[in-house]
Amino acid sequence: MLTSARLKRLYASVFPGMRIRFVRVRGVRRPRGKLATANYEQHKEAARALVHRKLEQFNRHYGFTYHRVAIRDQKSRWGSCSKKGNLNFNYRLLFLPEPLVDAVIVHELCHLREFNHGPRFWMLVAEMIPDHKKRKVALAKISVRSLGKIVSE
Repeated sequence: MLTSARLKRLYASVFPGMRIRFVRVRGVRRPRGKLATANYEQHKEAARALVHRKLEQFNRHYGFTYHRVAIRDQKSRWGSCSKKGNLNFNYRLLFLPEPLVDAVIVHELCHLREFNHGPRFWMLVAEMIPDHKKRKVALAKISVRSLGKIVSE
């Protein structure tokens, strides 16, 4: 489990000098209702702009065709790709360090060509993210839900 101390150390290593404050909410697993909707609505368009900018940047290299790009409030996924070529991303990508955002975007983009996690898929990812294994480990240490508890100062 990712404790607030571990999360602070992780963010301190990625964002040196930035102060991070954690807000502990006891007895609530995930914001629901108006609070969750307001948080999602507040950040959705900024996340959309970030995702489109990154997709354009990385797709210059790959040249893949994708259809709809959706920004969602997902509980446990950073992103997904459908067989129809639709890309879905979690709005909380906005709160991740940029190298991890890049890894998620490239990962989902590569699923447009290889809809699996086989060797050819990872070779595609490695074209743009050579240290994808390291980033995957870092991303696994951050749960999607934990980012809802972070407030940066």
